[in-house]
Amino acid sequence: MMNLTEFSVRHQVITWFSVALLAIAGALSFFKLGQLEDPVFTVKTALVMTPYPGASAEQVELEVTDKIENAIQEMPELKSLHSRSTPGLSLVTVEIKGEYWSDRLPQVWDRLRRKVGDVQSALPTGTVPSKVIDEFGDVYGMLVGVIGDGYSYREMDEYIKKLKKEVSLVKGVAKVGVWGNQQPAVYLDVSEGKLSNLGLSSAEVTGLLKNQNLVVDAGHIESGRFRLNIHPSGSFTSPQDIGDLLVHVKSRTKANEFIRISDIGTIREGYIEPAERIMRLNGRPAIVLSIAPLEGTNVVEVGKLVAEKIDQMAAEFPVGLEIEKIHWQPQVVDESVHSFLVNFGQAVLIVLVVLALAMGWKMGVVIGSALVLTILGTFFFLAIFGIDLHRMSLGALIIALGMMVDNAIVVAEGYVVKLQKGVSKTQAALESAQAPSMPLLGATIIAIMAFYPIFASELDTGEYCRTLFIVVAISLMVSWFVSLTLTPLQCMLFLDVQANEKEQEGKLLSSFRSFLELALKRRLLAVSCLILLLAVALGTFGNVKQIFFPNSAMTKFMVDVWGPQGSRLQATKAEIVKIEQYLLQDKRIKTVSSFVGEGAPRFYLPVSPENPNSAFGQLIVNVHNYEDSEAVTRELRDWLADNMPDAMTRVRRYTVGPAITWTFEARFIGPADADPAVLRELAEQGAAILRDSSLAKHISTDWRQQTLKVVPEYSQIKGRTSGIARNDLASTTKQFYDGNTVGTYRRADTQLPIIVREDINNRHNKNLELLQIESSIPGSAVPLDQVVDGIRVEWENSVIWRYNRHRAITVQASPIEGVTPAALRQTVLEKFEQIKLPEGYRLHWFGEHKSTTDSNEDLKPGMLPMFGVILLILVGLFNAIRPMLIIMLLLPFVMIGVSAGLQLTGAAFGFVAILGVMSLIGMISKNAIVLIDQINLEKEQGKTPHQAIIDAAVSRVRPVFLAAATTVLGVIPLIPDLFWQGLAVSIMAGLSFGTILTMVLLPVFYSLFYKTHSNPY
Repeated sequence: MMNLTEFSVRHQVITWFSVALLAIAGALSFFKLGQLEDPVFTVKTALVMTPYPGASAEQVELEVTDKIENAIQEMPELKSLHSRSTPGLSLVTVEIKGEYWSDRLPQVWDRLRRKVGDVQSALPTGTVPSKVIDEFGDVYGMLVGVIGDGYSYREMDEYIKKLKKEVSLVKGVAKVGVWGNQQPAVYLDVSEGKLSNLGLSSAEVTGLLKNQNLVVDAGHIESGRFRLNIHPSGSFTSPQDIGDLLVHVKSRTKANEFIRISDIGTIREGYIEPAERIMRLNGRPAIVLSIAPLEGTNVVEVGKLVAEKIDQMAAEFPVGLEIEKIHWQPQVVDESVHSFLVNFGQAVLIVLVVLALAMGWKMGVVIGSALVLTILGTFFFLAIFGIDLHRMSLGALIIALGMMVDNAIVVAEGYVVKLQKGVSKTQAALESAQAPSMPLLGATIIAIMAFYPIFASELDTGEYCRTLFIVVAISLMVSWFVSLTLTPLQCMLFLDVQANEKEQEGKLLSSFRSFLELALKRRLLAVSCLILLLAVALGTFGNVKQIFFPNSAMTKFMVDVWGPQGSRLQATKAEIVKIEQYLLQDKRIKTVSSFVGEGAPRFYLPVSPENPNSAFGQLIVNVHNYEDSEAVTRELRDWLADNMPDAMTRVRRYTVGPAITWTFEARFIGPADADPAVLRELAEQGAAILRDSSLAKHISTDWRQQTLKVVPEYSQIKGRTSGIARNDLASTTKQFYDGNTVGTYRRADTQLPIIVREDINNRHNKNLELLQIESSIPGSAVPLDQVVDGIRVEWENSVIWRYNRHRAITVQASPIEGVTPAALRQTVLEKFEQIKLPEGYRLHWFGEHKSTTDSNEDLKPGMLPMFGVILLILVGLFNAIRPMLIIMLLLPFVMIGVSAGLQLTGAAFGFVAILGVMSLIGMISKNAIVLIDQINLEKEQGKTPHQAIIDAAVSRVRPVFLAAATTVLGVIPLIPDLFWQGLAVSIMAGLSFGTILTMVLLPVFYSLFYKTHSNPY
């Protein structure tokens, strides 16, 4: 049966034509590939939001949250539950198991909705139906702010609606949201005193307003062949109509006396107070348009279309309305992909130059053209499988560059050797590719399988990095295929070596031969020295900085501002304004976007928005140049420390890969009904440990501070005597201070609530105990102090967190600059574990520690198949156990180089660096396989085992070191990239030392296992 090499040599026209087609298809595919900054990973999280107006946090927890959690926990797909109960609102965060990715999540969310829907009937009266938000992971990659100097929110909103509609029609746009617009309302501020003097009650006024503007069915009139609708007039057409509404008052002089609503109150159109959230851009009020592109589209192209539409609409906007880009993902992606393509081009150029210098320009052309065709073929298959160009796919190509040339180097070297022995060109081409084809295939599969654990991982990190395995697999298999088909033909075309034209062994090879002879004579000493070095490397590995994922090179950073829990939104806004004023004076800063009351929309996939909280504000600061960001953040931290004493502020950078809001988290978990006081005491002990540490800052708990509440002690006896029910008291206090919605005013497609409340002067000046409460008996009212036993103020927990249905409190902190979360945890670990926990309470570590541990643990299931396949291939290639044992014993010694490289450069060891170590398994195994195969070939020629080891090692020095050099030098462009830095250093240092191991330690191990001696007699 004809094999690949024989077919390509015998049918050269077909082969060259196929090569041309593959090159053209690859080039065209490259321009059609989608472009993203980072690979998409599924956010397996949903939010169940259930309002319960008027309830305390504890009531919300016990009456709503607990019942919803109880229903959800029946789902087999559930991984964990986090709940946050606050006054009037239950938020249950549902996290699904890792194996449920985007293709299966819709069915999971449908099941979640059914579970939540089934429990609604069991929730207490007054609970607003739950809402399941399963679009938690939607990324609004384009944020556009609309600023309107001199324009009201209503006027700005009209233009925002037009802009939103037009942008949503752009091809490639999936969703358009609006953030920061204010809900309009009509307020009727009435005076309690005026009502009392006129003999009116609030109930009469509110009842009149409710009935007046109802949509009523007045029936129809049949007239001839037509059926006419009856539509009575009288509904409100403007806020003034509300003021003209007549109210009947009791008068001693007239039987029917009416006065207008405007005579007893002030009518104005405004916005819901207090606002739920406020948006500001560059120090001015603004509304943000958030735009999400369709998944799978080319973000850069969609961005161009959206930008054109926005520019077109902006030209139609009146003077004073400005549009400013806050975040523009298409530009970020374009710059990121372009930067990576430059790095990739540099890496390819480095590899080609190394090949040409080391092997001559002809050999460089042969191997370099095979490399280029491999890359183009990889682009072709990426397009077929729908894999976009992004950080991981392009990074995988750079990592695989050195391995791509290995196969071609082995074939080309073999061809030259055959020619030197007098074999014909055709026969040399066939033999040079056919003989090592199976060892090369086995070595290629081993190199691919080294990345399999990340492909098998089910966590976000696995989904984020899994493209690495796919791209490496595609590129290396294409490389193997090209080396067996194209490379033999190119060797025949370009390489011409005369028989017996053999290169003389130079000084370097002679020196290596002598050194190897010495190592084989002192093999036990050599192994002992390397074991000692390995022990030192592993023993000092603790000096290496440990991280999960590194910071991003974005020109943006965040400033989180936490006021005391319970702070009014306006108070939080005032703190934000102070920071804005400071930042906007700095010319290095391009834009400052402020989000008060809630975190910014998710415009960057790894960062989760903060939950609604009036005490929270967030600034997104964009600098002109990334180089300035370090100085700006450092100066800002110092300014915040000196000028914001009443707020906790946190300046943080965006990270690459799945992000963590708080990198240090120690969680105390109690029973389901754990005493909040006990939890707070445990958390305080943990916080005290952190405050004593010089490495920690931003120390807080997720329960935040306790807040004050006013408690009128309702007396049932006094209430019944006065005819005042508890509900009457609550309704009166709410209307007096916040206002009650009593109707709706319709304006076009907008419904404005009509809110009745007390006049502003009375709201601020009247004592609570003097507030007049109307009873169910018409016309009668009594002061509040006549239906209560007193009014007290007490502390309450306004935030109650639960984890998997257990009350839990989390101590959170950040390490100081220059310190990793792992280092901070290590310094306080012993003291935290010495905290005496009551029975039923436990301490769990979360934050970066848990993410790192989970991610590393999630690699283990893929380890068994990886090593199973590798061991099977090694045994199958040599039909023996000892070669497999030799190679497996060789691999751990790679950590000598990795440890030394990371410590000398100061690069951090994180999840991505682990991938680099895994890739070394494939690289070292591949070289080891070819070397052992060469030893066997030398033995078959009649050489003694000892001589075969030495000759095989010497003959493989150049190709092995050349393959290592191309890989090591090829990853140099990755070093400036913080994301790839740890991986690049691990590969460079590990492979450099690993190559020496392959050429020295492997022969030593082989000699030990096969008991060879320099003198067989």
